[in-house]
Amino acid sequence: MAKQQNTKSRHAKIILWSLVVILLGATLLPLTGYIYVGVTSASAQTAGDENPRANYWRAVREGGEGYVASQGPYTTNTLIQNGGQNWRQIRNGPVSNYTPWLLAAVIGAILLFHLFKGKVKLSEPRSGKTVERWSMGERTLHWYTAILFIILAITGLSMLFGRVVLIPLLGPQGFAAWASVAMLAHNYLGPFFAVGILIEIIWWIRYNLPTAVDLTWFAQGGGILSSKHAHPPAGRMNGGEKLWFWIICTFGVAVCVTGIILNFPNFEQTRETMQIASIIHAVTAIIWTAVAIGHIWIGTLGTEGSLEGMTSGRVSEEWAKQHHSQWYEEVKGVKKS
Repeated sequence: MAKQQNTKSRHAKIILWSLVVILLGATLLPLTGYIYVGVTSASAQTAGDENPRANYWRAVREGGEGYVASQGPYTTNTLIQNGGQNWRQIRNGPVSNYTPWLLAAVIGAILLFHLFKGKVKLSEPRSGKTVERWSMGERTLHWYTAILFIILAITGLSMLFGRVVLIPLLGPQGFAAWASVAMLAHNYLGPFFAVGILIEIIWWIRYNLPTAVDLTWFAQGGGILSSKHAHPPAGRMNGGEKLWFWIICTFGVAVCVTGIILNFPNFEQTRETMQIASIIHAVTAIIWTAVAIGHIWIGTLGTEGSLEGMTSGRVSEEWAKQHHSQWYEEVKGVKKS
C-alpha cells in the first residue's frame, strides 16, 4: 500500500515538473529571438555593418559588367541597369505627380478669365468686307498638324496618367484595350506629325521674326486686358502668335526629336539615351500641351472672328484692323473685297 502511494506521489511530481518545464519552455523559447537579433546586430556592427544581401544588390546597381549570351545593340552585359530604376522613379514621381497641376492651372485660369472677362469681341460692327488671312495650303497644313496634335496629346496623356486616371473608370481590361490602341496610334502617327511641324517651321518662320513692335504688344498685354479691347499695333503675326511659333520651334522640336529617338530604337542609341529622351519627351510635351490649350482657346472661344481665318481663309476687316493693324494697312488696297 505504501509502495503504491510512493509511486503515485512520484508520478504526480513528474507530471508537475513536466508542466512547469512546458510552461517555462513556452514562455522562454520565443524570447530567444531577441538573443538572435542581439547576436546578429553585434556581428553586423563587428563586421562594419555589412549585410551580405544588401551588399549584393548594392553591387548589382553599380552597373558592373558581366557576361550574357544574348547579342544586340542593347546588350550591355549588365545584370540590372541602375539608370532604369532612376528613370522609373522620375517618371512615376515628379513627372506623374507634378505635371498634371500645370495642365489644371492653365485650364483653371482660362475658365476664370472666360467667366469674368468673357470673349474678346470686335469693337466695331461688321461691314461685311473681308481680307484673305490664310491660303488653302496654310490652312491644310494647320489642320493637319492640329488634328494630329490632339490625337497625340490624348494618347500620350493616356499612357502617362492612364493607370491612375483611366483604370478606375475603364477597369483593368478596358484600360489595357485602350492602351494598346493609344500606343499604336501614338507611335505610328508621331513621325507624320513631326514632318508637319518641320514644314510649318520652314513655311512660317519669315513671318515670326521678332521686331520692336512685339515689345509694345507684350507691354500692353496684347490688349486683351483692356476694358475696351484696344489692341496694340501688330503685323501679320502679333507677339502672342510669334511666341507660340517659337514654342513650336523649341518645345515642339524637342518633343518630335525625342519621339523619333523612342520610336526608332534601330539607330543603336543606348538605354540611357532612351531613358533621358523619355523624360524630356514627357515633360516638354506636357508644357507644349498646356500652352496649346491657351492657343486653342484664344483662336476659338476666346476671340470673336479668329476661327474664321482658319476655316474660310478670310477675316473681317474690323478684326484685321483691331488685331493686326499694320498688316491690314499693308493689304487693304490689294486684297480687300
